[in-house]
Amino acid sequence: MRSFLFVPGDSARKFERAREGAADALILDLEDSVAAGQKDAAREITATMLSAERGPQALFVRVNALDTGRTLGDLAAVMPLRPDGIVLPKCASAADVARLSNYLDAFETAAGHETGATRIVGVATETAESIWNLGGYKGASPRLWGIMWGGEDLAASLGATENNVDGAFTSPFMLARNLCLMGAAAAGIVAIDTVSTRIKDLEHVEAEARAARRDGFGAKAVIHPTHVEIVNRAFTPTEAEAAWAQRVAAAFRDDPEAGVVTIDGRMIDKPHERAAQKILAALRR
Repeated sequence: MRSFLFVPGDSARKFERAREGAADALILDLEDSVAAGQKDAAREITATMLSAERGPQALFVRVNALDTGRTLGDLAAVMPLRPDGIVLPKCASAADVARLSNYLDAFETAAGHETGATRIVGVATETAESIWNLGGYKGASPRLWGIMWGGEDLAASLGATENNVDGAFTSPFMLARNLCLMGAAAAGIVAIDTVSTRIKDLEHVEAEARAARRDGFGAKAVIHPTHVEIVNRAFTPTEAEAAWAQRVAAAFRDDPEAGVVTIDGRMIDKPHERAAQKILAALRR
């Protein structure tokens, strides 16, 4: 999955539009995009969305944070409809992931569904506390597919007046981005880049997406349908990358005992092989 498009959980119209697009996954949002007085209604509308005939897109649901008192009610409304995954906002640590995983065990068992089928994505940089725990997600839960970073709630937590200048994130937010990337790599899960809030600046969206993939992110969150195709292109390996990866993989497959091989006069070693396998895995996805 390369692109995760947020869809307000109380908007059937936006859901239908999103289903017609090319996003790899939709995040039906019960949190920030739903007004406080509409949250109960959003549960019912989101359940209806999940009840519709499924297309090729994965359907995730962003529930309300664990400290709101609404998480269990959100899960009770959506889990019988088998969402592909749950997005947990304000995820402070691996303990929050483990707690959500236990909830999902119970809901899946109660519904007679396969235990462990529902994946988890944690939004893992929304509070100052969470930044200190980004290195601790390894082994948090087999359900944990990835962690996402975001700068809007973090700005409020830090007391920052803004998180970017002319579209470039300032240093505290780049720190959160980079630690999210490294924490995901350490845990063996996918790092998901934050949304671009510059809705009409498609060149900026593309630059963000390409920088994210260059640095090692495996996907990017999106808040506007016009950003989806841009993100998908940025996170799809080029023909040249695919050809290189296939050659590297074939060279080590032909000589499995080799620590180093030579391709076009260049020394290729095990880190290159791991990079090649990641490209091939992205192609398979």
